[in-house]
Amino acid sequence: MPGQIISIYITPSAGEPPQAVDQVQAVPGLGLQGDRYFLQQGTYSDKPSPGRQLTLIESEALDDLAAGAGIHLDGAQSRRNLLTRGVQLNALVGVTFRIGAVTVHGVRLCEPCEYLEGLTQPGVLRGLVHRGGLRADILTPGTIHVGDPVDLLK
Repeated sequence: MPGQIISIYITPSAGEPPQAVDQVQAVPGLGLQGDRYFLQQGTYSDKPSPGRQLTLIESEALDDLAAGAGIHLDGAQSRRNLLTRGVQLNALVGVTFRIGAVTVHGVRLCEPCEYLEGLTQPGVLRGLVHRGGLRADILTPGTIHVGDPVDLLK
């Protein structure tokens, strides 16, 4: 069974809390419409590099953070765009895959940073090392919906 998107978040401006949405337009070269990085207003917008268009994190990683470190973060607090279930994101580095009708390419791990820990609580950085998600580039335009499958291309 493929993995699934269980939540979608966009943040209109740097530092603002992420907002849950049911669907979002994915635009190659730009990111998710309405998100701070699409609008070039993200904390790291002045450091363009591959993998800045889309971020994903496994719900299982957040569950493990709560169980192992006693730190409870919801999908919005992770500050990633897409919360997944049932997909091993680390295995998608260097892989082209599909989220619903949108084709994306996994670029690199989205390791936690001091900025994230500063917005949440001590221990988040250590607790999410190598489990902080995936950075990806959008290859084809389309709409991503909550509930969309995450599938490898055949």
